[in-house]
Amino acid sequence: MKKIATLATTLTGLMYSGALLAQDGLSFDQKIDRVLGPIAQAIEDFFFYPIPFLGNMPFIVLWLILAATFFTIYFKFVNLRCMGLGLKITFGKCDDPNAPGEITHFQALTTALSGTVGLGNIAGVAVAVSLGGPGATFWMIVAGLLGMSTKFVECTLGVKYRDILPSGEVLGGPMRYLSKGLKEKGFGGLGKVLAVLFAIMCIGGSFGGGNMYQVNQAYEQFLSITGGAQSPFAGQGWLFGVVIAIFVGLVIIGGIKSIGKVTEMLVPFMAIIYIATGLFIIFSNVSVLPETLASIFTQAFAPSAAFGGFVGVLITGFRRAAFSNEAGVGSAAIAHSAVKTNYPATEGLVALWEPFIDTVVVCTITALVIIITGVSNGSGDMQGIALTSAAFATSGISWFPYVLALAAILFAFSTMISWSYYGMQAWVYLFGAGKLQENIYKLLFLIFIVIGAAIKLGSVLQFSDAMIFAMSVPNIIGLYFLAPVVKRELQRYLQALKSGQLHCER
Repeated sequence: MKKIATLATTLTGLMYSGALLAQDGLSFDQKIDRVLGPIAQAIEDFFFYPIPFLGNMPFIVLWLILAATFFTIYFKFVNLRCMGLGLKITFGKCDDPNAPGEITHFQALTTALSGTVGLGNIAGVAVAVSLGGPGATFWMIVAGLLGMSTKFVECTLGVKYRDILPSGEVLGGPMRYLSKGLKEKGFGGLGKVLAVLFAIMCIGGSFGGGNMYQVNQAYEQFLSITGGAQSPFAGQGWLFGVVIAIFVGLVIIGGIKSIGKVTEMLVPFMAIIYIATGLFIIFSNVSVLPETLASIFTQAFAPSAAFGGFVGVLITGFRRAAFSNEAGVGSAAIAHSAVKTNYPATEGLVALWEPFIDTVVVCTITALVIIITGVSNGSGDMQGIALTSAAFATSGISWFPYVLALAAILFAFSTMISWSYYGMQAWVYLFGAGKLQENIYKLLFLIFIVIGAAIKLGSVLQFSDAMIFAMSVPNIIGLYFLAPVVKRELQRYLQALKSGQLHCER
């Protein structure tokens, strides 16, 4: 109770400070945007440097495409051939109850999914379709399928090189496998540098895409159902942020076990509601579905497609898919490293389902709804979640914006609690384990929730993209070095199943 009282007191102080800042002519929102906007632009310009001879494709997008393609081929399409086994492991049919770890396979999956199945699927897809046209949907699906292989590699390594403290607490993620794994290969110095870089970027990503972007879009949807520009909450994003921060704070105090318990209930509930509503709209317009699917495929390769032709559509689709499912970023490996298992490959097989659920299923449903309803044509000033909301509302479900507002807030909430764990693990790697270090990070995380609700989408989206994509640079370098280790772990697990040493229920 003392921790809760301290948290409430601190956030009340933030509310008071925000009110003071808004008294000199500029709103609190405008002040924050003025400061962070140029910073976000500078970071994005650096990591998204265009490659002229590849149609100005950003370096970071090419980096992710090549890695996902390489791992898919190197592991002989593990993303497709091992999906069934991964599903069995997810639902506990291959579990060892005595295995070390903190959470179950299902909790690990839902925790990682709560960090990816979020507003990137709602607002991010709308951005992709509005910029890249229907063809961007095709490349999002391709990115999702290829990303399954990358996710398999990083989450296997997350378990392989995790540290388990005497208390049973797990410390894992790319920071650990970059430093320990590369040291085994004789590149200890490089591994240490990459681990530190990753940790710094992970902390930045947790403040950006992990909460600022999430709460920003949740606030936009909240405004839309409370009067828009005439809403009594207009210009008071910081106040909305404080309320969300209080609820997030109450969950993250309990650590990964608390987060796992919340996400295993919240994620399936959110996904079922959203997917069911989307499918209802799609099948209500089944007569135009063939035409819609045809436009997605033809415009994916059309030289005259929106946003710079074929390459532009490809870039848009891959960029938004990567931001949504985070394959190659390394964040999910932090959550999966806490799983109860003796075989690292088991968690890689569970994790490959994330990009499939996140991008191939949820993102595709969102895109189909937007394209079928036609709201992306002449959408004017609508962007992000407003476009998705309009698509659902024009399909005979006038009350859906209220459901979407609830879904947006829940998606944002679940993403934030997962990313708080990711960022805290990176923070602990840099500054050492201990309650003081953890509490400092948690407080900073909650402050950034308030900031994210207050600034404009442009700055938030730029900052989110830049920091999250930047994490993939040190992470994927390590994945290339350690791919043979993952191959051996997969063979070890499959051999154990084949020999009867282990078994999975039917």
